Amino acid sequence: MVTVGQIATLVTWRSAASLSLCGLCAVLAVVVMAGLAEAADATKHVNVDSDGFSIERYDPVAYFTEGRPVRGNPEIYGEHKGVKYAFSSESNRQVFLDDPEKYVPQYGGYCAYGLAHGAKSDVDPEVWDIVDGKLYFMVSGGTMSIWEKRKKDYIELANRAWRSIIAQ
Repeated sequence: MVTVGQIATLVTWRSAASLSLCGLCAVLAVVVMAGLAEAADATKHVNVDSDGFSIERYDPVAYFTEGRPVRGNPEIYGEHKGVKYAFSSESNRQVFLDDPEKYVPQYGGYCAYGLAHGAKSDVDPEVWDIVDGKLYFMVSGGTMSIWEKRKKDYIELANRAWRSIIAQ
């Protein structure tokens, strides 16, 4: 026979267990939400499509290794800081994953010339430049012709503007 005291102890133990489980669920929910917020914040200043891919799914490594824009395959992708990058080959994907900072475009993949003037603007992945080992994109060929004349000055201006933008 079960006594009233044993029932009270059982109810108290189960209540504590339920509270612990609820508390654990609450903590887990906060951790998950913080992770989602951090991922969203990480991509806040990156030019991505609706699926989270940068540079319109072009292969960022190919600009360096082939000296030309090459479409990536979205099935061969890697992630860096919450952003997806498509690659034209598994070997390019691995090269990227080994040193992503070397290959990610500057200014979140926004137009470098636009950034020099304090604005984020889309780019044409076919209009690009590598300066001092860093990948820059432009919005158009006309912009590129202006960029070419004073690219070091524009990079300095864009760097200042970018620091201000990402601080927001």
